[in-house]
Order: sequence, then structure tokens, then C-alpha cells
Amino acid sequence: MNNSKKLIVSHAPFIHIGSSIPQMSLHTMYAAIPAIVFGGILRFGASAIAVVCFSVATAMLWEIAFNLVSKKPVTVSDGNAAVIGLVFAMLMPSTAPWWFVLTGTFTAVVVGKMIFGGIGSNPFNPVALAVAILAVSWGDYLDFDYMYRHFQLDFAAAYPLANLKYFGIDAIKDIHLSDLLIGRQIGGIGAISGLWLILGGIYLMMRGFIRWEISISFLLGIFLAALLFHVIDPGRYAGPFFHLLSGYSLIAAFFLAPEDSSSPVNTIPMLIYGVVGGIMTILIRNIGTYVDGAILSILIINLLNPLLDKIRPKALGKVE
Repeated sequence: MNNSKKLIVSHAPFIHIGSSIPQMSLHTMYAAIPAIVFGGILRFGASAIAVVCFSVATAMLWEIAFNLVSKKPVTVSDGNAAVIGLVFAMLMPSTAPWWFVLTGTFTAVVVGKMIFGGIGSNPFNPVALAVAILAVSWGDYLDFDYMYRHFQLDFAAAYPLANLKYFGIDAIKDIHLSDLLIGRQIGGIGAISGLWLILGGIYLMMRGFIRWEISISFLLGIFLAALLFHVIDPGRYAGPFFHLLSGYSLIAAFFLAPEDSSSPVNTIPMLIYGVVGGIMTILIRNIGTYVDGAILSILIINLLNPLLDKIRPKALGKVE
């Protein structure tokens, strides 16, 4: 007998938090803008505005172009491409050349997102993937000390993580945590002001747009790993608060690690995911070759995500 009713199924996740993708994108940008304005733009000036605007615009244009070439509906109105462009700009120096930003947004949107099927299908965080590829291909353009000296911009403070990596802990002894908190350092446009990043992260967690389990456990992993290194050899390794407030730590915790498509959906996997990411960040910084390990740690835990999500709550009921 033919039955006109059909069973329609879809892939996980099945829980809806009540907010749409455009709404989530809009509030993510709300959370990021204070760190960009009060941190990057006030410190680096008009060049930071140019990088941010160009990054957001090209990210949206790459998505439109891919939709048109693949003959699919244009999806740029959901705001996800704009978020990718904005977060990518937060990680860039204000002196990044236009072709570097253009290549980065292409890598993030087309390679990191669209070729996997668009939003919700990407196994890696698009921004983290793009920054990692750029770092391997043209690492000098992510060397903040080099970029700002090359353009003859005179800043009193050097990039803290680079100073620690190349000159030892004595090179950062004059850096106060308050300086890192309010943005008296150099770095990515949206990465230098710890205060505004923390406030943005709290806003996203309180509104339910990111899961606190991932962000807090990521920061906890950084804190515990850095504390262990510091206790073992305080004359060589910096303390945990320095690592929390420098580099990409806070952006990774609030804007990269909790990305829905590449992070777990169950509580225990989220906690493991975050802690492992934080520990890997410190391991790469302290014993690896890269100055900041946050980006690579995000990609590593993205790889672990499918395995971690197999850890599920015990099913109700019992087998007779």
C-alpha cells in the first residue's frame, strides 16, 4: 500500500536554542566590535579601519561569487561571511597588505567553509584554517614586530609573546598585566585589549550564542598548563595570567573554539575539547617553534571533535 506520508530526517545537532543564524551573526559582531574599536582602531588608527572593512567586504564577496559559480542560492544574508571577515581582521596586523587580506578571506570562506557545503558543514574553523595557511606560506606578515617596524610605526611595546619566545622571561618583566588588559601592546587589530574581549565573551555566553563549557574550559586549560610550567621553572616560563591576556588566547576562547560546526554538542566532550585546546596552546608556545599556539591548537581540537562527540550520555532504559 502506498503511503503519502514520508519520514523526513536530518543530521545532528537536533537541539535548537531559539535563535536564527542572522541573529547569531549579528550578536557575534556586536561582541567583537568593542575590542576592535577601543583596542585596535584607537591604537593603530585608520589603517586598522581599512583592514577591517576590506576583510569583511571581501569575505562577503567571496561567498556571493561561490554561490553564483556553483549556481546555488546566495547565502550571504545570513551574516556568517561577515563574521568570518570580521574575526579574521581581528587577528591581522593593521599594516597587512591588501593581497594578504584578500587571500586570507578567500581561504577562510571558500576553502574553509563553502567547498565543504557551506555553514554547518565545515570540519575546521574557517578563520583558524586561513590564518594557519597564511602563517605557513607568508609567516613574516603575521610577525607583528616586523610588520610594524617595516612600516615605521613606533610603538613603545613589542609583541609580548615574541619577546618571551626569543629573549626569555626577562624581556617581559616590565610588562604589567594591566597593560595587556587595556591594550598597551601590539598584536592583532582585535586581539590586544583583553578587557573588551572578556566582556564580549561574557556577552555571548550570557545570551546563549556560545557555550560557556568550551570557552571556560579552554581558558582553564591555558591557566593550568601555564601554571604548571611556571611552577617547574619560574625563571624560564611566564605565569598563567600573562598567557591568558596575550596573543590570541581570548579570541580563540570566545570566537574560534566555540564555532558551532567544528565543536562538540555534548557537555563532557565540550569540556575535554576546551581543556585540550588550552593545554595544546601552552605546549606549542613553550616547547614548540611557533610564537602563538592558539591557532594550531584550534585546528587540532577540530580534528578531535568527531571522536569526542562519540562520548554521549548513557541511554535511558535497560536491555531485557
